[in-house]
Amino acid sequence: MLVRFLWLFLETSSRVKKFLVKLWLVDEPFTPRVTHLSEHSFHVVLIEPEIGANTGNIGRTCVGLNAKLHLVGKLGFSITDRRLKRAGLDYWPHLDFVHHSTWEDWWRTVPDPKRVFFFSTKAKSSLYETQFQNGDWLVFGRETKGLDPEVLEKFSGQLRQIPMTGPIRSLNVATSVAIALFEGFRQVECSSRRI
Repeated sequence: MLVRFLWLFLETSSRVKKFLVKLWLVDEPFTPRVTHLSEHSFHVVLIEPEIGANTGNIGRTCVGLNAKLHLVGKLGFSITDRRLKRAGLDYWPHLDFVHHSTWEDWWRTVPDPKRVFFFSTKAKSSLYETQFQNGDWLVFGRETKGLDPEVLEKFSGQLRQIPMTGPIRSLNVATSVAIALFEGFRQVECSSRRI
């Protein structure tokens, strides 16, 4: 494995080599840029997430868009899991996140239940038909099972899907969060003419 890596490194362009050497040799911590948003742009909610690497990637995306991450219920990994930290790189210390032990604990923190959107492949409405607002809540279920049927039934009017045309059942949850979060960010930022 090491031999293959070294061979690939030698075959890589000098520009990429310089970047990789700098990446490996420079031990500077990440310093977040100052954002113009005083509040969190969005709240991302993961119900009983199972895979630490997915949550790490989602955490990194949340840092990039100033979103708060809420982990709800039993986790399929430890918050100290190295895969979680590796996927989030050195951004994890800058992530604003909270772990709610139960659904009820999380739900009590939601100021406006009408601004909570639940993502599911079973939804009839597309996220592209939704007018997102700053501070909205984007909720995603477990990697293997999605959201519970009771949630789908109770919040049927707030279900959203990410349209897909290919022959797959669903997207990876980290990909789904990124798509939804960036669409919300695009709408909010474009409407305020900040980008």
